[in-house]
Amino acid sequence: MGYTIQAGAFRVPENAAALTEKLDGQGIDPYFFKDQSGLYKVRFGNFKTRDEAQKYVKLLQSKKIISEYYIVSPSEYTSAQVSQKGTGYLRDELVKSAEKYIDVPYKWGGTGQKGIDCSGLTQAVYNLNGLSIPRSSGEQFTKGSPVDKKDLQKGDMVFFATRGGKRVSHVGIYIGDGNFIHAPSKGKKVCVEKLSAPYFLKTYVGARSYV
Repeated sequence: MGYTIQAGAFRVPENAAALTEKLDGQGIDPYFFKDQSGLYKVRFGNFKTRDEAQKYVKLLQSKKIISEYYIVSPSEYTSAQVSQKGTGYLRDELVKSAEKYIDVPYKWGGTGQKGIDCSGLTQAVYNLNGLSIPRSSGEQFTKGSPVDKKDLQKGDMVFFATRGGKRVSHVGIYIGDGNFIHAPSKGKKVCVEKLSAPYFLKTYVGARSYV
């Protein structure tokens, strides 16, 4: 990830998701997250330079889409600390980021006004830690490095064919001890599940790593 714009500070995820929907209408790919203060904030963009990010945010301000903002630099991401702290630290942080989405409502098709979908969750978690990955579960499966089920590590992504056949249609983040976090389906919330559950044993397609 390059420079990213951060905006908003909301007590409930639905309000942060509403801002992501407004930003999505501008042709960008925003996502929201819960920070250490417990407030939900929104991030978007992946700019090569701070100046590019600054110019874009000024445009959004002129349209009264956002007001206050903060520009996140590449050095602030967890991924920038891997050389000092190791990949284990990055994997732990990926899990911590995913856990903060637990109980956020599911929304099919994106991080819109009611919540977050499965691949939107995985993309947001990785982006928050400085790793840029594709948006859809199918692309995430294709681009990542294959991982055997017996070799799964925290932060790896697990994929499922929930619509039958072998075509990937669902994704979650492995958090250790045979568990993963995912945004299940309409009417449900982000939660922890077991890979050993019969449904997930039946639909499991494989795993990928971006670490």
